[in-house]
Amino acid sequence: MTDVSSPAKLLVIACGALAREIVWLQQLNDWRQIDLQCLDAELHNRPKLIAGKLREKINQNRSQYQHIFVAYGDCGSGGEIDRVLAEAGGSVERLPGAHCYSFYAGEARFTEIAARELGTFYLTDFLVEHFDRLVVKGLKLDKHPQLRDQYFAHYRLVVYLSQREDAQLLEKAKAAAEFLGLEFRHEPSGYGDLENGLREQIVKMI
Repeated sequence: MTDVSSPAKLLVIACGALAREIVWLQQLNDWRQIDLQCLDAELHNRPKLIAGKLREKINQNRSQYQHIFVAYGDCGSGGEIDRVLAEAGGSVERLPGAHCYSFYAGEARFTEIAARELGTFYLTDFLVEHFDRLVVKGLKLDKHPQLRDQYFAHYRLVVYLSQREDAQLLEKAKAAAEFLGLEFRHEPSGYGDLENGLREQIVKMI
C-alpha cells in the first residue's frame, strides 16, 4: 500500500535515452517529487518489446505510487504502449506523439519539419552521443557496410533535433549524416513536450 503520510511522489518510467534530460529537468525545476526508473535504451532498436517491459514495470510499482507517468511516445510499438496504459484504467498517461522526435519538437513543429522532406532520419542529443553503438553497431554497419545503402535507400536528410547548445555534438551530428551519405539540417528544439508533460503531471498532483 502507498504510505499516504509521505509526500506524494510521481514515478516516471522512461526510455533510457531520456534519462539524462529528465534528471537535468528535475534539477533545473527542483522537481523533488519525481522518482525515475528507466528501461534499457537498446529497446530503441527493438520497439515491439517496449510494451511488455512497461507492463512489468507498472505492475511492479502500482502499489507504491499513486501517480505514474510513462516518458515514451508510441515509439514504434504499433499502439501496444497505449493498450498497456488502457489496462491501467486510464490512470497512467504517456508523452504525446509518435516518438521522442515529435515530443521534443512539439507536434505542430514536427509535422511541419516532416512535411518538408518525407525521407528524413532524426537524431537527438542522445542518439548523436550513442550513434556508433545504436546505429553503426546496432544495425551491424561496422561489419556489413554495404547494408547502409539498403537501410537508408529511401532517406535523403538527417535532421538533428538538439536539446542543448553543444558545438561538439553538432559536429558529431554532421559526421553522422556524412557517414550515412545524407544531407544535414540542424533544428534546435530544446526539451519541448518532455518538459511540458512532466510539469503537467506535477501540477495534477497538487
